[in-house]
Amino acid sequence: MQFEISYGKRRVPVYRTKATPLAGVRAIPESSFTGRGNDLLAAEIDVEVYGDDFLPSYTIGDNSMVVATDSMKNFVIRESLAYDGATLEGLCAFLGARFANEYSQLHDLRITGREIPFTGYVVPGEGGFAGSGNLHDSRRGDYGEATVRLHRDDDNTLAITDHQCWRRDVHLMKLTGSAFTAFVRDGYTTLPERKDRPLYTFMEVGWRYANPADMTGDDVSRFVPSEQIRDICAVVFADLVSESIQQLIYEMGARMLERFPQLSEVEFTATNRTRDPFGEREDGAKVYSDPFPAFGNIYLKMSR
Repeated sequence: MQFEISYGKRRVPVYRTKATPLAGVRAIPESSFTGRGNDLLAAEIDVEVYGDDFLPSYTIGDNSMVVATDSMKNFVIRESLAYDGATLEGLCAFLGARFANEYSQLHDLRITGREIPFTGYVVPGEGGFAGSGNLHDSRRGDYGEATVRLHRDDDNTLAITDHQCWRRDVHLMKLTGSAFTAFVRDGYTTLPERKDRPLYTFMEVGWRYANPADMTGDDVSRFVPSEQIRDICAVVFADLVSESIQQLIYEMGARMLERFPQLSEVEFTATNRTRDPFGEREDGAKVYSDPFPAFGNIYLKMSR
């Protein structure tokens, strides 16, 4: 028989205060984001380990090689205090390396971090209103995510073998400047052509670096913040008169690859959540409501 196994701990919450500020991020025309204070770096961490070392636990109940997932939880929380970097991606790589160095049987593992978004609450001060470094607001909406997979070879060399970064749950609605026309029409078609519709889309935006070392943020000039990725998508959406969501995400991907030559690929999953029209006034005001629950799904990966 052949086996493929893994086990681990999911959604370990970490709230790290006084992390190293993210400063010196290269500015791009589409975004005002150039860094963050990192007074609070909050994330949910997943740990998943692979390898036949743990197979006896499955086949004969021998747990002698198994690191308990409760120990993994405690390890993630305690070791996050030692992290001196400024990015979620760097934290994932740091924790993965710490796990591999602490437990020799953890030679193939994957660490995923999902940002828990907080922002400094805007409060009045001597110079006017500004974001607080002490009071933070739990912000709902899109968030960053990073996955790092590490492997230690027989010669004890530990390396990042795979990675992916994401901006999750990007929800954008544009009132005008989006069309969908000239598609296949037959006896099953009830959708009217729309030369100008209020396009509402949910997107998951992913990217990989040509050199995984650029992902950790150690060289900030090579690091791509997920906030800038989100802003590129928003600006392209705002400026482009699109004929479809397919065209829209292609233009977003092309802009991302243009702005960030250190990226090797970008990836999109976009769903069509456009609302259905129900009425219009003579002055152009319109009313829409939720559509049928099923929705269109579009996928695109662009590689250099």
